[in-house]
Amino acid sequence: MYFIGYDIGSSSVKAGLVEAATGKCLGVVNAPEKEMSMLAPQNGWAEQDPGDWWAFVCQATKTLLKTYGVKPSQVRGIGISYQMHGLVLVDQKGQALGNSIIWCDSRAVDIGQKAYDDLGHDRCAGSLLNSPGNFTASKLKWVKDHRPETYARAHKFMLPGDYIALRFSGDINTTVSGLSEGIFWDFKEHGVAHWLLEYYGLDESLIPRVVPTFSEQARVSKTGARESGLPEGTPILYRAGDQPNNALSLNVFLPGEVAATGGTSGVMYAITDNLSVKESSRVNNFAHVNYTPDRQCIGKLLCINGAGIQYRWLLNNLKVASYEEMNQMAGSIGIGSDGVRILPFGNGAERMLNNRELGTRLVNINLNNHHKGHLCRAALEGIAFSFVYGMEIMKSDGIAPSVIRAGNDNLFRSQIFAHTIASLIDQEIEIYNTTGAIGAARACLLHEQDFHAYGKQIMDNDYVMSYTPSRDKAAYADAYHAWKKELENNLKTN
Repeated sequence: MYFIGYDIGSSSVKAGLVEAATGKCLGVVNAPEKEMSMLAPQNGWAEQDPGDWWAFVCQATKTLLKTYGVKPSQVRGIGISYQMHGLVLVDQKGQALGNSIIWCDSRAVDIGQKAYDDLGHDRCAGSLLNSPGNFTASKLKWVKDHRPETYARAHKFMLPGDYIALRFSGDINTTVSGLSEGIFWDFKEHGVAHWLLEYYGLDESLIPRVVPTFSEQARVSKTGARESGLPEGTPILYRAGDQPNNALSLNVFLPGEVAATGGTSGVMYAITDNLSVKESSRVNNFAHVNYTPDRQCIGKLLCINGAGIQYRWLLNNLKVASYEEMNQMAGSIGIGSDGVRILPFGNGAERMLNNRELGTRLVNINLNNHHKGHLCRAALEGIAFSFVYGMEIMKSDGIAPSVIRAGNDNLFRSQIFAHTIASLIDQEIEIYNTTGAIGAARACLLHEQDFHAYGKQIMDNDYVMSYTPSRDKAAYADAYHAWKKELENNLKTN
C-alpha cells in the first residue's frame, strides 16, 4: 500500500510515491515538463490559473501510478503541500472566480502597511505575530476594493492547497496553520482575528471550515476520482504550506529544532513555543503543522533571497562545468578567501535587512593574486555568513537551536558551506535526502499521531551525513566578523 504526496509550487507540481509501511520513496514526477506559466498584468503582480494546478495534479498522478506500476486501489491516502500566501476565491459551486493572486504578488503591500500602522504595531505583533503585510488577508482586501464584483460573488476564500483539496473532494475547508500564514489567526484568542476582518471590512462567512492538519480532512469524490485517476473515497490526510511542510519533511517539530534550505533563496525555519515577536519586522511567525492551543508550536521563518541564486550566477558567468568543479576550486583556498568578500544580496530587497535592497557586493579583489577559486570560496562563505547572520537575528527572538536539519541541495552538498555554518553556530547539521512531495506523502501517517514511526521512516530512508563544528573556530570567526563589518558599513552608507 502507498501514500501520494503533492507539492504545488509556482513552477511545477511534484507528486511523490512512498510505501505506507516503510516510508520508502519509489519516485517523484513533475508536471509540466517546462515551468508553469505565470501572468503579470502589471509590474509587481503575479497570478496563476488554479485550474492549471489541478490539471497538472491529475497529470502527475496518472504518470506516477503508471511509471511505478501501482494500482489506484493501492493508494491509502494523499497529502498536500502548497505555495504559501496565495488567494483563490470560489463561488457557491466551488468554481474559481478568476486567477489566483500568488505569493510573489506585491499589490497589497501598501494595504498591509496601512493596517499595521492603523491597528498598532504592538497589537499586530502580539496577536497576529506578524504585520498584516502582503499576505492573504491583505490580498483579499485588495480584491474587495478593486474587484468588488468578484468579491460579491465569492462564497469562500482559499489557499492554494485548500483549492486542490476542494478539487479532489468537493469539500471546502482549511487549517489553523493555513489561516495563520494568511494572517487570519489570533494567537492570543486562539481563533480567527475578528478585529482584523472588521478593520478590512471582510465578511467572516468567507472563511472555510477549519479541520486538523493531521486528520481525515475529506475524501476523493466521484468527480475528483474521474479526473485524477484515484479511487473515490481515498482520504486526504494532511495539508500544509511549503515551508512548514519542508520542516516536517526534515522531522522538525519540537522547540529548538531548525530546518534549513539552501535553494535559490535560503530559509531557516525554527520551532519555538516562545511567542516573542521582537524581530517581527524581519522574521515571520506561523502556526506550525503540530500547533494546538495547548501546545503552541510556532514556526519562525527567516528568508534570505540572495543564496543559491548567487552561486548559480557565478556558475553561469565563470564558465565552469558544474557546482562540483566550483566546490573543488573553492577548496583550494583557505578560510576567509584571502580577504575577498562577497555580500550575496543581489536578489531584491532582503526582509532580514529591514527590506533594504543592497545588491551583491564584491570587495578586496587583487588582480595579481586572486582568481576563480577565490570567488567561489568567497561566494560560499558569503552565503553561509548570511545564514549565520540570520541565526543571530533568530536567537535574539528567542530561538535556542538544538539541532539543524537540511535538505541535500546544492549548497549543503558543499562541505565549505555547511561546515562554515556548523562551526560558527556551534551546532551539528544533519543532511537528509528528501523533498516536499515525499514529506507530504509520509505525513499521511501522522493522522494516527505516530510521530515516532514518522521520524524513524525519515532516518531509515533519508539520512545522508552530518557536518560537525570545527574545534578551531578562530579562523571562521575572524572571517565572519570581517564580512559582518563589511555588511554593516554598506548598510550605513547605502
